[in-house]
Amino acid sequence: MTNLATLLSDTAARDPQNVAVRADAAAIDYRTLNALADAFLQRLADLGVQPGDRVALISPNVPHMPVAYYGILKAGAVVVPLNPLLTERELEGLFRDAGVRAVVAFDAVADRAEHVVAEMTADGTTQVAFVRLAGDALSPEALGEPPETVERADDDLAVLLYTSGTTGEPKGAMLTHHNLASNAWMTTRMFDYRPDDVFLGALPFFHVFGQTVVLNAVVAVGACVSTVASFQPRAVLHQVNDHGVTRFVGVPSMFVAVNSLQRADRVEYPSLVNAISGGASIPVEVLKEFEQLFGVTLYEGYGLSETSPVVCFNHPVNDRVPGSIGTACEGADVRVLDDAGRDVARGEVGEIAVRGQYVMAGYWNQPEVTAAAFTGEFFRTGDLGRQDESGRFFIVDRKKDMILHNGYNVYPREIEELLYEHPAVHEAAVVGEGDITVGQDVVACLVLNPGHDADAVVAELRDAARHGLAVYKRPRHYRVLDALPKGPTGKILKREIVLD
Repeated sequence: MTNLATLLSDTAARDPQNVAVRADAAAIDYRTLNALADAFLQRLADLGVQPGDRVALISPNVPHMPVAYYGILKAGAVVVPLNPLLTERELEGLFRDAGVRAVVAFDAVADRAEHVVAEMTADGTTQVAFVRLAGDALSPEALGEPPETVERADDDLAVLLYTSGTTGEPKGAMLTHHNLASNAWMTTRMFDYRPDDVFLGALPFFHVFGQTVVLNAVVAVGACVSTVASFQPRAVLHQVNDHGVTRFVGVPSMFVAVNSLQRADRVEYPSLVNAISGGASIPVEVLKEFEQLFGVTLYEGYGLSETSPVVCFNHPVNDRVPGSIGTACEGADVRVLDDAGRDVARGEVGEIAVRGQYVMAGYWNQPEVTAAAFTGEFFRTGDLGRQDESGRFFIVDRKKDMILHNGYNVYPREIEELLYEHPAVHEAAVVGEGDITVGQDVVACLVLNPGHDADAVVAELRDAARHGLAVYKRPRHYRVLDALPKGPTGKILKREIVLD
């Protein structure tokens, strides 16, 4: 059977007593996790969820999340993982775009989603079930005799993962059961995952990096995830020792934060074996300092939502080059192409492109956008890079205008659309300010129509952002300018905006 959920059921049959998930003092073994996922499958079946239906899943990294995740997959449905910080406006847009049949939300973050579902179904023409994940999702008393896990084909959708491109419009990357299972198994081989490993679960599971590297790959080998619902550096470091974490997987800003604490107050972490960084390029100095402070090797790699995600890494068996994203992973064909889709010479800068079994099936209901993202079988990532003579890849810059804020991707166009809704705004450009590694601030640069008070307009825009944007997307600073720099065609040149 191809169903991605067999990662869990196979491990439960092989190593039922292994601890799958730890949260504070609580521990759930694989036998129990699989049984709970089976019970959730039954719950979905009772609601009428059918194979192929899309089911939104809104949850932080708590044990309820993998229960629901694998339960949805067992039902043959498609998981649509969403950030718990999204506003009602954002949730409704994604629910409608995906055509969700059900919405599953963790109790502490469920109110907004429940309200959206109530409004969507009020006229009786739209059918969307709502499930609030509470204590009963982890209760053995809730278990019954579940139906069989639904068989899926390699190319059936497993996860619809929303991302955005240069337009900022939502795009659902269609990831198949084979995409995700093959990427997870490859990751286990590359880093020699073992059943006695304990992985730090700080990367959000609604993002593909955490979902593959710290959930699916860990479950595949019967290792343990030490869940982190909210990344608080000092608490996380205590958890590393309390839970005997062996693998620290994070994004660069996390390593910057723990370096700062370790630098000020040195503590030994004897269980740590190594660390893995992705999501953005990590500065060499941050990497070196982490290794010096914690005494383990940090491996940097590269991937995208559209590639399941892992396609390049500094492999443990090869000589590592700090500053490089390493070489192509097993099963990934990675190239550097020019605008015409031709390979550039070694050392020259071009666009990173990927072909192979990890590349998505396309963007949900957007055939034209899908076609524009590919050159033949190669997915064009939008990232500029180069490849040296030894085959190692280096990211040079981002082709897109994306901002990285506190580990989250922020897409300026989405914010600009909200700003342009205000009648006083003549032009708007949203840019990032600060170091992309430690986290940028979102800055809204505005040109106002004549006759408006700048302070009053900014106050009104802040209020609109509070109601219309997730907290990590809201501009921290607003700059009112006389004009925005433009190119010969009238396009705003964001890189020429000077932030005082």
